[in-house]
Amino acid sequence: MGLSAGIVGLPNVGKSTLFNTITNSNVEAANYPFATIEPNIGVVKVPDERLTALANLINPKKVTNTICTYVDIAGLVKGASKGEGLGNKFLANIREVDAIVHVVRCFGDKNITHYYETVDPVRDVEIINMELIISDIESMEKRNIKVSSKARSGDKEAIAEEAICKQLLTTLKSNNFPNLSNFDLKERLIIKSYNLLTTKPLIYVCNIDEDHINDLDKNTHYTTFKAYIQKQSKASILPISINIENEISKLNDNDKIQFMADMNIKETGLNKLIKSTYELLGIKTFFTFGADEVKAWSFTFGMTAPECAGTIHTDIQRGFIRAEIMNATDLISLKSEQAVKDSGKLRVEGKDYKMQDGDVVYFRFNVSK
Repeated sequence: MGLSAGIVGLPNVGKSTLFNTITNSNVEAANYPFATIEPNIGVVKVPDERLTALANLINPKKVTNTICTYVDIAGLVKGASKGEGLGNKFLANIREVDAIVHVVRCFGDKNITHYYETVDPVRDVEIINMELIISDIESMEKRNIKVSSKARSGDKEAIAEEAICKQLLTTLKSNNFPNLSNFDLKERLIIKSYNLLTTKPLIYVCNIDEDHINDLDKNTHYTTFKAYIQKQSKASILPISINIENEISKLNDNDKIQFMADMNIKETGLNKLIKSTYELLGIKTFFTFGADEVKAWSFTFGMTAPECAGTIHTDIQRGFIRAEIMNATDLISLKSEQAVKDSGKLRVEGKDYKMQDGDVVYFRFNVSK
């Protein structure tokens, strides 16, 4: 299981530089609109300090992180839903990803052109959000016509879905993103099938000046934008100096440590971003632990032990007997499986157990021939 996140924003806000930095790619990051035509795709390891600490206990032959896929999508502009700029093709690219990383320009470098000439992050976000809303309105109006036809015949499911369509359209036409908490689980599953742009998990990356990474309050673009978003939604906001992150990514480990210390940076913004996008969909991590390999596995919160076993191999799920589980924190602290057992912190769980983030598990199974 992996998360795909689409990196979007206006032209020249730092999307491709961010993509290059995250994925160690070398896609074009030019100072003109629409340098990205086809979406670029990169797969990155999700950093996890627990995985590193577990591996250090036994020095396995192999260490495997979970992964996250990033898609660098061309810059959107006002009128994209009507074909302006590079048009609907790129709205379609956004529909294909699980989450959206929206890069917002909060720096004032005069050497980097701005598509709308002035730096105004609130305006920029409103432009893109409106294009997403317009595109979803068109999509939902088509769906509503189809569902209404069935509803008129008395179809109960169609009648219920028609009510959902109308509620979504009312929200979208008031220029707002739908709030899925207003719907029950069954309704949310129906809405998920629509694959709307405005219901995708979202994080805003504020690309800030290098001088402001340790003094965000002096960046008025960022503070104004943050106040605006906090009034509008519960979306996450992450300030990053993409240029600094790009410099850090090119250093060897020793130089990176020294550079970050000099800049008073405790954790790279990229690590924070990768972790944040990984968590947007409620994805959690369990571990398998052995001399051959220590591996992180992703799962959706709420999955049972047999379902998680199935992510390793379907035979393990089919022949599931029990799961022997330690907490990663306990194992790292006590330094050995035997010490965890001696402390009484090894648990044996059955088929109904819902896996928790940080579980270190050994699945017992038997598949009859």
